[in-house]
Amino acid sequence: MKRIFSSLPFKLLLGVAAGMAAGRIAGAESVNAFGSSFMNVAVTVRFILSELINFCVPLIIIGFIAPAVAKLGRNASRMLGAALLCAYGSSVLAALLSMAAGYGIIPGLSEVSDPGSLRELPELVFRLEIPAVMSVMSALALSVLLGLSAAWTKAEMTVRLLEEFRNMVLKIVTKVIIPILPVFIGFTFCGLAYEGVLTRQLPVFLKVILIVMAGHLIWMAVLYTAAGIYTRKNPLAVLKNYGPAYLTAAGTMSSAATLAVALRCAKKSTPPLRRDMAEFGIPLFANIHLCGSVLTEVFFVMTVSHLLYQEIPPVGTMVLFCLLLGVFAVGAPGVPGGTVMASLGLITGVLGFSETGTALMLTIFALQDSFGTACNVTGDGALTLILSGYADRHQIGETDLSAEL
Repeated sequence: MKRIFSSLPFKLLLGVAAGMAAGRIAGAESVNAFGSSFMNVAVTVRFILSELINFCVPLIIIGFIAPAVAKLGRNASRMLGAALLCAYGSSVLAALLSMAAGYGIIPGLSEVSDPGSLRELPELVFRLEIPAVMSVMSALALSVLLGLSAAWTKAEMTVRLLEEFRNMVLKIVTKVIIPILPVFIGFTFCGLAYEGVLTRQLPVFLKVILIVMAGHLIWMAVLYTAAGIYTRKNPLAVLKNYGPAYLTAAGTMSSAATLAVALRCAKKSTPPLRRDMAEFGIPLFANIHLCGSVLTEVFFVMTVSHLLYQEIPPVGTMVLFCLLLGVFAVGAPGVPGGTVMASLGLITGVLGFSETGTALMLTIFALQDSFGTACNVTGDGALTLILSGYADRHQIGETDLSAEL
């Protein structure tokens, strides 16, 4: 029970409930004077926390992407290249599938709110701006070039420095960003409740979560079917052993924490999996293959955009978002909420989300993160089967490829 109360989803739910209650009370006519004063403070705190989170976004991008690119480039090999292509392809195709479904489903979910019928939020008490050190796309370009140049020049000291910086940024995420998220989200939902947005739109998000969970099952079926066709082996021989890994991932919300169980499930599937491919692919895919999380995020950003901003982003913008999100997924940490945290810059920079939209994204993503992670981990088995078939087709002898990482 203590573990449940200390978990991030519980804290976020508590923040959502407290914020909604405070916003409804502040918006009540009987306490209008008090409500305005309280909301002045609420919107100010939300703005400051939003500025702090946005300041950390370029640091998160550099900290996660640069060392991932450097490590992949430094250990480049034929099998590593094939694994990277499989992971990126799976994530991007899942994102594009989710995007196509979003354009067909989301407009019919609910009528958007009429902005003119909403109560306006009070002004900020004061404005404390914390500008980011660089733009999102500058951080992404710097990360890729730093990682590639470090790999090309075999700059071991720089690679170690980037890995140390990644650990520092991860601590910033776990010690600063994650603890303030429930507070930030609480004040955001307080503002939404005060405006009146949540009266009609909250049930829509519950429907969206169920739709996304169905999308996870569809994509896992696609991956295992494709693996079976490519290898001409029965994919159910792998899938049937993945029950413990799926449940563990759903409970921990972390691919990294599920790694030991996933390895055990994969080794039970040999054959059709090759043992060396299981030892090589499962740990690698746990860090670079996030198809379920990517599928979820794409559908959610389209839903939030439709409900808050009365429009779904154009197709060109969404395609760019999907392609870049696949890159961010490769460098995202295998911790709860790692994908959406690593891609905050895309949500604000490419899609132009405000702090309200960002807070909604963080909340609904965290509420279903366990199922997205379970899809990621289970999909790793299908990609490992593809790697096994690739090695057999190209007559690559069985070796200890795990040593390369």
